[in-house]
Amino acid sequence: MVGPPPLEALDITVRFGGLTALDRVSLTVPPASIAGLIGPNGAGKTTLFNSVAGLVTPASGRVRLFGTDVTEWSPHRRARLGVGRTFQRLELFGSITVLENLVMAAESRTGGGGLLTDLLALPPTVEGRARAEKRAREMLDALAIRDYEHSLAADLPLGVSRLVELGRALCTEPKLLLLDEPSSGLRVDESRRLAATLRQLRDDDGMSILVVEHDMSFVLGLCERVTVLDFGRVLAEGPTDEIRANPQVQAAYLGDELDAPVPIPRKAAPKKKAAAKKKKAPAKKVTRARAARG
Repeated sequence: MVGPPPLEALDITVRFGGLTALDRVSLTVPPASIAGLIGPNGAGKTTLFNSVAGLVTPASGRVRLFGTDVTEWSPHRRARLGVGRTFQRLELFGSITVLENLVMAAESRTGGGGLLTDLLALPPTVEGRARAEKRAREMLDALAIRDYEHSLAADLPLGVSRLVELGRALCTEPKLLLLDEPSSGLRVDESRRLAATLRQLRDDDGMSILVVEHDMSFVLGLCERVTVLDFGRVLAEGPTDEIRANPQVQAAYLGDELDAPVPIPRKAAPKKKAAAKKKKAPAKKVTRARAARG
């Protein structure tokens, strides 16, 4: 029997002063699926993510997680339902190692054994730490970052930092994973490995995943369904193939109209040495018709 959708955002409206950042936006992530959320800069993607996570309170609309209305819940209470998240800006603890970052996340899943138990290193604490370290090392291997196990998080390349943050989210064993630009800073081979890992999480663990990305090729190659935001509203929603061919989506990313490509002039052979050189006209610029939104 299929349960309720892990995530339902229903008619979410968010205002910041006089700016309407989201205008009646709805989005659903079905069980054991990978959904994408895309749109130009300023479209409202991260605002919707923050509304789902509880970091932003909508002016109207409801958020449901696994069938439960959590609109009034705090972020940590929502996380306990089984929600993991990465951030557009890295949130790692830079002064500790990669392994320690992951272990802390794994330990947060079950909590400690109490102050006295922790101070005296009694069996519940020792056993919990062993389980957390095992889970952390599994993530290091799954994401192919074991070589950085003892490196300080502050010293990592950007691409590796992204993978560590993903590993930290996975250490909490989420049922719903929210990824904010996970492929940013990754090399092509790292992006492919990340996509393969996310598909495995969906197929083997039944995890539901919502991905916010600017990399269209990453999203369209990974997700089954995609929602497109533009100026805080849903521009399109549907299967990936439909989104890829949607002219409104193409216009939102590329501009409603592009000037015709300007042919590169070939240098003409001089007829006479004494012939006067003609001044080259400046090349016509191809510009986006759609103005960027802050």
